[in-house]
Amino acid sequence: MRVTKLTIAALAVVASLSLTACQNEDVAADPKPATSAPTANGDDTEQDQDQGEGQNQEGTVAGTGSNEDGKVADCRTDELEVTASDVTIEGDTVGTVAVEFTNGGGRDCTLTGYAGVDLKTGAGSLSAERTGEEAPSVVLKDGKSVWFAVTYPVNDSGGSGVRVTGLVVTPPNETKSVTLDWPGGSSLPVTDGSGTPVKVGPIGSAGQGD
Repeated sequence: MRVTKLTIAALAVVASLSLTACQNEDVAADPKPATSAPTANGDDTEQDQDQGEGQNQEGTVAGTGSNEDGKVADCRTDELEVTASDVTIEGDTVGTVAVEFTNGGGRDCTLTGYAGVDLKTGAGSLSAERTGEEAPSVVLKDGKSVWFAVTYPVNDSGGSGVRVTGLVVTPPNETKSVTLDWPGGSSLPVTDGSGTPVKVGPIGSAGQGD
């Protein structure tokens, strides 16, 4: 009886090992697909590609400073470097100052219409009048510049006139201003209001960079 019991036990062990080996072979022959592998019909792959393309497009829009509707957002004062220079031609009775906006904001942005211009004088602040020219919308690419003109009457009266001490510029559609040194003639002629006023042209009226 003891021999019989040992034989049965040995057979049970062999049967168990054979079953385990068969199960291991089945697993090795038919592995589960990796979660990162595409399915046979390719639907998941195409969907992933579509989602990736959509994300790239959104990144491009954000990089160019566009709004959700595709329009390029307005330039902000803090994104612009503002400078001014006297470009008056000798002998002219009207002086001209060119104000330059350079985009340093790291994105494209839009300037539309007229900037606000005020001259600081010994007699108080003097606001420039708009010339009335057509005011186009200009997309200013990152790192590029655009100019507009400020014209003023030259003081050739021989008198001291009204001393100009500064130039205050406010970009279109902004409330924050930048104060610059006045590069033009040191004074304006004293008038009774009937003389040539200080005028400002629209964005692009003094030429535009590439």
